[in-house]
Amino acid sequence: MTVRTANYQRALTLEFWNKGKEKSLVRILDPQKERGTATLRAGQDVWNWLPKVGRVVKVPSSMMGGNWMGSHFTNDDLVKQSRMADDFTHQQTFEGTRDGQAVIELTLTPRPDAAVVWGKVVVTVRGTDLLPLAIAYFDEDGKLARTLRFSEFRTLGGRTVPAKLTVTPIAPAGESTEVAYQDLQFDVPLDDALFSIQNLQR
Repeated sequence: MTVRTANYQRALTLEFWNKGKEKSLVRILDPQKERGTATLRAGQDVWNWLPKVGRVVKVPSSMMGGNWMGSHFTNDDLVKQSRMADDFTHQQTFEGTRDGQAVIELTLTPRPDAAVVWGKVVVTVRGTDLLPLAIAYFDEDGKLARTLRFSEFRTLGGRTVPAKLTVTPIAPAGESTEVAYQDLQFDVPLDDALFSIQNLQR
């Protein structure tokens, strides 16, 4: 993951595990000074492990929209607390050709009782295989807040996937966070113990 801001650029190597919709764990491998810092989601609970101070910190729901590790991804993005299928209603708003490519566009509106930070989300996928191309996030006032673009489609773990994700906030201008997958594995058996506070601190 590479983070670019007006004041600095930093690169992180991450390892990520996910099991179903309810369990995920992401851990920093590099740089060495941040190695071991990790975020865990199990059910509705989210924790950060900060090895420098030897503390596990529970993330309150009010902080889910906060930036994770100084990137332009939020805590909610990484631990996937918000579920588009559950928290939004969906309407197909376009199907056709853009820039010479068949695409389908869906506009997502949050359900009245959904605890989400976005006023609207517009998802664009490839018409041929429904792989994502872009997600546009709008604030509660209907203004575009950031975009997430998917690129460099190739085979990883036996599946065709976008190997690069780039999130770009509208402001500050010129900033971005890029995630490039080096390796992916699917359908790997994972013990529930992996997603525990004890394992978070390892």
